Amino acid sequence: MDSASLIVIAVLIGISGFLLFLWRKSLKAFDSLRDENDSLRQKYAPILDMEADVEKKRNEYNGLIAKFKALKPNFEKKHEQLSWDYNEQLKIYRRLKSEVDKIYGNLEAMSFGIYEPYFEFDTPEKFKSAIREVREQQKSLIKDDKATSCDTEWQVGGSKAEGQKMVKKQTKLMLRAFNGECDAAISKVKWNNVLGMEERIRKSLDAINKTGESMNISIVPQYLNLKLKELRLNHELAEKQYQIKEEQRQIREEMREEEKARRELEKAQKDAEKEEQRYQQALEKARLELQEAHGAEAEKYAEQIQQLEQQLAEAHEKSQRAISRAQETKSGHVYVISNVGSFGEDVYKIGMTRRLEPLDRVRELGDASVPFLFDVHAMIFSHNAPELERELHNIFDHRRLNLVNNRKEFFQVNLNDIEEAVTSKGLEVEFTKIAEAHEYRESVVKRRSLKESRSKSEQEEVELTDSFPETI
Repeated sequence: MDSASLIVIAVLIGISGFLLFLWRKSLKAFDSLRDENDSLRQKYAPILDMEADVEKKRNEYNGLIAKFKALKPNFEKKHEQLSWDYNEQLKIYRRLKSEVDKIYGNLEAMSFGIYEPYFEFDTPEKFKSAIREVREQQKSLIKDDKATSCDTEWQVGGSKAEGQKMVKKQTKLMLRAFNGECDAAISKVKWNNVLGMEERIRKSLDAINKTGESMNISIVPQYLNLKLKELRLNHELAEKQYQIKEEQRQIREEMREEEKARRELEKAQKDAEKEEQRYQQALEKARLELQEAHGAEAEKYAEQIQQLEQQLAEAHEKSQRAISRAQETKSGHVYVISNVGSFGEDVYKIGMTRRLEPLDRVRELGDASVPFLFDVHAMIFSHNAPELERELHNIFDHRRLNLVNNRKEFFQVNLNDIEEAVTSKGLEVEFTKIAEAHEYRESVVKRRSLKESRSKSEQEEVELTDSFPETI
């Protein structure tokens, strides 16, 4: 071998050795990395398992979404059908409930309408006369065969006479049924259901007329109007009788109040006269004794006489005042009182009493008919108390609580407005602005305390209702 070949062989051997060195070094590094990788895999194995579980859950979720999308059209169709069925049943329920409310006159469930009176009779006798007249008109229509109409000339077996008998029999049945419905409505009519009873009569007519459609027979509108007129007359008659009864009750109460005031005045007058007579007798006796007394004893009787003369003058003045009050039939007190516990804030009663002790009347008003006593905000003496009361009532007429019965003297008004109205009459009266309402306010505190101390484990009552949601 020449030198060149040896050099080449030496280079190759050197390269091979270097490559072997590098391979062994790489192999060691690979083994180290593999061990590290195994260690890391062991360390983070839970995370790797979680990722696999997440991937599994994601696949399940995607499957459910796909299934939901497949079922959604069918679900929406069923929901639409259920909603339609629900709305139809809700309409039926409300219609039936409305019918029941009209029949039974349910105060809390009915939607009240305002009934406007049709008649202006001022006595029950005039109403009764009008009722008799309208019934006679109904009888005349039936007697003249004008209560019903039939535009078809019926024949039975070729006989017109038999056809007329058939029509007469059917009209009699229809009128009997309609009259029965009307009588039932008239017997049950009250202030809170009169409009509902009118509607009931109209619906009864429609239902009964449908039974005669096949024979072309119907009850005429004129007969319906007479029945409605009879219903209204009976309703307004009952209202007039109630109004008269209330007026008589109020008059009797006023008479009792006047009698109490009269007895009080008579007693005050007699007591004042007795007191004046007693002082007069004592004075005469003291004067007689003074004539026989001397020295210090005479001075004692003189002082006694002076005191008795003053007491006699006061008794005489009291007697004259009692006589004057008895002669002044219109003198008395106008009171402004409230009852927060019974009627709420800013509700005041403005009334009048001729009692010598007007607070006695206020105490009587706070009897068992109301749960709490009245508070007095003002007590106004007037020589013409009825006129002052009437003027105040007129000023606050638009603020009355009871817009039907003007004898109810309660007004929803600010106390400052009442004070201003009284002051405008030239009267100087001290008003108590804040109602004490002692029993009411103490009751509120006690009720709150009882509510807070109630055991939390106590089962609350579930209020049942007959209402339903608008949609499902």
